[in-house]
Amino acid sequence: MTAIVIDGVDIAGKIRKTVSNGVKQLAHHNGIRPGLATILVGNNFASEAYVNSKRKACDEVGIEYFGHNLPDDVSEIELYELVNELNFDSRVHGILVQLPLPDHINSEKILEAININKDVDGFHPNNIGKLGMKNRTPLFVPCTPSGCMMLLEENSINISGSKTVVLGRSNIVGLPVGMLLLNKDATVTFCHSKTKDLPNICREADILIAAVGIPEIVKGDWIKPGSSVIDVGINNTWISHDDDREFTCSSSEKTFIAHYQSLSDKGNRRIIGYLCENSGDVYSSENLPKDIDKNGLVKLVRKNKLVGDVHFDEAKLVAGYLTPVPGGVGPMTIAVLLQNTYNSAKLMYS
Repeated sequence: MTAIVIDGVDIAGKIRKTVSNGVKQLAHHNGIRPGLATILVGNNFASEAYVNSKRKACDEVGIEYFGHNLPDDVSEIELYELVNELNFDSRVHGILVQLPLPDHINSEKILEAININKDVDGFHPNNIGKLGMKNRTPLFVPCTPSGCMMLLEENSINISGSKTVVLGRSNIVGLPVGMLLLNKDATVTFCHSKTKDLPNICREADILIAAVGIPEIVKGDWIKPGSSVIDVGINNTWISHDDDREFTCSSSEKTFIAHYQSLSDKGNRRIIGYLCENSGDVYSSENLPKDIDKNGLVKLVRKNKLVGDVHFDEAKLVAGYLTPVPGGVGPMTIAVLLQNTYNSAKLMYS
């Protein structure tokens, strides 16, 4: 058996096309252009990458984008005031505060401050609360959980009556996707760090949602043959090479592993340090003396690659349906965000 690989890029592309057409119609008939405002606090590399991808996606479908980058030491009151300002900005139909926020800021207070009609991320307590109640409909559903459900439904995977295991209990993915599945009449089991006999519980699942943030924790023998596996995890792992070497930094005397030969494996290069071939001195990136000319040094690099919470190569030999990483859930998250922003604009002028 080889699993059918669910193409999240294709499904997300259809959503984007629908949103793009809707944005054009809204502009033509109502003179309105949907607007999305994002708030990024600090210099978190992953968060910056997510925000940039959202900006590009907005440009592609015609949604106006308002980006706000704030320093790491911004006060809670300053952030609160910015959110409130955006609440009253008629150009903005969706507000997204990129998580996580610094420890000195109360995330719950900031999310509660967002006008529920502009809560396109679906994290306002009122939206989450309605999601967890029978016969209540939230204005917006969190983007990643909503995307997971669309992947299942687009592939005609039966949810009603299924045994479903959600691996992870975060407010962002695990809990809301479990509630969505429950609302579709699945029998849902939540698993977490305290769960005993985790492999056997996962092995009972007709549908397995992996959202725990541990690289490739779900092995092939954790999976029920023919089941549907949705991998939400996005993790960076190092690629090992035969020419990996351990270097000692001349400044800090700390060791690190890198290589400087040409690499052909897929993955993103990251500069780990520098080597001066004339002197033999080696410096890690964090301890490079300020007066040294980098142009005269050889870069010491490593490569990393994105993997999910599921061991893809093992899982595809067991599962019936399986999402890849990248190319599965990730594109859906942004597509749903665009859809929510467009719907928010329609609601405000309907």
